[in-house]
Amino acid sequence: MTYQDLLGWGKQCLEEASIEDSALDAWYLLEYVSDMSRSQYFLKTRDTVDEKQQEEYEALIRRRQQRIPLQHLTNQAFFMGFEFYVNDQVLVPRQDTECLVEEVLKIARPGMKILDMCTGSGCILISLLKMQKGLTGTGAELSETALFVAHKNAEALEVDAKFVHSNLFEQISETYDIIVSNPPYIPTGVIRGLQPEVRDHEPFMALDGREDGLYFYEQIIAQGSKHLNPNGWMCFEIGYDQGEAVSRIFREHGYIKIQVLKDLAGLDRVVTAQIPDAWK
Repeated sequence: MTYQDLLGWGKQCLEEASIEDSALDAWYLLEYVSDMSRSQYFLKTRDTVDEKQQEEYEALIRRRQQRIPLQHLTNQAFFMGFEFYVNDQVLVPRQDTECLVEEVLKIARPGMKILDMCTGSGCILISLLKMQKGLTGTGAELSETALFVAHKNAEALEVDAKFVHSNLFEQISETYDIIVSNPPYIPTGVIRGLQPEVRDHEPFMALDGREDGLYFYEQIIAQGSKHLNPNGWMCFEIGYDQGEAVSRIFREHGYIKIQVLKDLAGLDRVVTAQIPDAWK
């Protein structure tokens, strides 16, 4: 079988399984298996595929047909221009979350301390430390298997980040200039209607925001106040319909300068707020 034949077979298999972006996924898996760029592929379309490569590719296509996320098959996800290791113990980093990192970078200054609550793969904290020199950061996470992934990413990207196994703030004793979080925010009843890639293959505890999706915002805002330095900031990713609710929680706890910011699709995606200098 030639590379062209193999890619065509992969596309057809994924189309038959109703995989969104089937042609793109078929190509990414071929690129992963063969380690070829697209330009190299066009020079080799009629070349015979190595038998081992063909077997590996066919196995990956079969698994993708089962709606296993592409990133879980390759253990690769790209976020803020960096490559992260991912598996089924962490959420796959998403482009929407880059909006959160970009907003934090507008606030962050050398010398500041950052806490990334519900750090998962560590992609938010690690990206911030890579992109703004002079920051120090801690990632807190309840899942020990997710913490393993975060440690692995920090080591691979040569970032000096601290990670703590903690149920929210239980093991956090320090104060910070910025607390950032992409917490679980999907209402429990909504999860069953998500795409199979998310519903069946991403960790439930990283998705489940309890009955109304607001549980973790309420807990982090309430508990996090005593872990923020004067004039410190709290920054969240939110669901498209949660801007007003999260803003209300901030107001109820005395925060100021509350902003709801939109993503590239024009949907509410980030809420930021500051704690007053004199608040105690």
